[in-house]
Amino acid sequence: MAKAQPLILPDDDREYFESIVRTRTMQAQIVSRARILLLKADGDSVDTIAEKVGLNRNSVLLCLKKYRNGGAENAIFDTPGRGRNAEITDDEKTWIINIACQRPTDFGYSAETWTYAKLTEHINKSAESAGYTRLSTLTKTSIKKILDEAEIKPFRIQYYCEKRDPDFESKMHDVLVVYKQIEMLFDSEGNLIIPVEEQTLHTVSYDEKPGIQAIATTSPDLNPTRENGTIKRDYEYKRLGTVSLLAGIDLVTGEAIPLVKDTHNSDDFIEFLKILDKKYPKGDVIRLVLDNHSVHTSRKTKAFLETMQGRFLFVFTPKHGSWLNMIEGFFGKMTRQMLRGIRVNTKQELVDRIYLYFEEINQSPVVHHWKYKMDEVDASECIEKTV
Repeated sequence: MAKAQPLILPDDDREYFESIVRTRTMQAQIVSRARILLLKADGDSVDTIAEKVGLNRNSVLLCLKKYRNGGAENAIFDTPGRGRNAEITDDEKTWIINIACQRPTDFGYSAETWTYAKLTEHINKSAESAGYTRLSTLTKTSIKKILDEAEIKPFRIQYYCEKRDPDFESKMHDVLVVYKQIEMLFDSEGNLIIPVEEQTLHTVSYDEKPGIQAIATTSPDLNPTRENGTIKRDYEYKRLGTVSLLAGIDLVTGEAIPLVKDTHNSDDFIEFLKILDKKYPKGDVIRLVLDNHSVHTSRKTKAFLETMQGRFLFVFTPKHGSWLNMIEGFFGKMTRQMLRGIRVNTKQELVDRIYLYFEEINQSPVVHHWKYKMDEVDASECIEKTV
């Protein structure tokens, strides 16, 4: 006698049928059909299966045929009408989506976001008490399909910046006015209309980049070879401390101005202001676009500015709006070009290489131009302060 051929079940279907068999509240007819498919997958013959589940041979054959023709749902559930397979109702989908749009912590779990496995487990466990008994055996694949159709990804976090400053729009406008004034100094081909030496207002985009780590390797790097085309580096490393970079970009010339310190307190900020004071002609106004860091308005800073009446003008970005400061883009470029993966032998070497980077940048300075929402700024309100 020929040996019965087993039914090949995908892992998801096997998991689905096993969950049905384990569910005590499921209809006996549905459980029997799940058992038929599992037994056939184990290699039992049709007659043996019929005897084990207490059905006739034709019922077993019909169940297997429905599975082969229409898959798991088609085999387990009766069609609601001729030619239609059983479908998850809109109410059931809404309930699933509602759960997915809440955090696991709302249901007493430790996780911050759902995984499909955890979401499926919760839906299976709570479906009966919510009045959706059928969903107590719903598979992870089915849940994923429902969420994909609704374009919901409960495992993904997308960050944004909340506008917490009540004066955000007005402060942003003040910054954009500064950028518009700079734009008006250039013609359509990017050439300065008013020479630098004739300008009496100098605008610097300023910020700090703290916590730059000086990291040393524990053994020498291995350079690329023909056999191995990448740098090889021991994964162990040694921390040598951190430094803070205080830097500004002259928005007219593109020149980058650095100061590297161990800290970034009021004394350090004042030292940077003194660098600017020496750099630009006496009597000119030095305008800084900067964020709301406390050292920029500290008692020490204010006392220093009192001794330099009319020399410095501060234009603050809105709170949580430091992205409006153009030097942020420069810091990103610096990280990609120079700081990423950097290894040094001493902390001083890191300081020296940062200054060297600024020397290299200033050999061919790039003038940065702001584009975002510039069409919302009326040029007429910028003319009086252009020079």
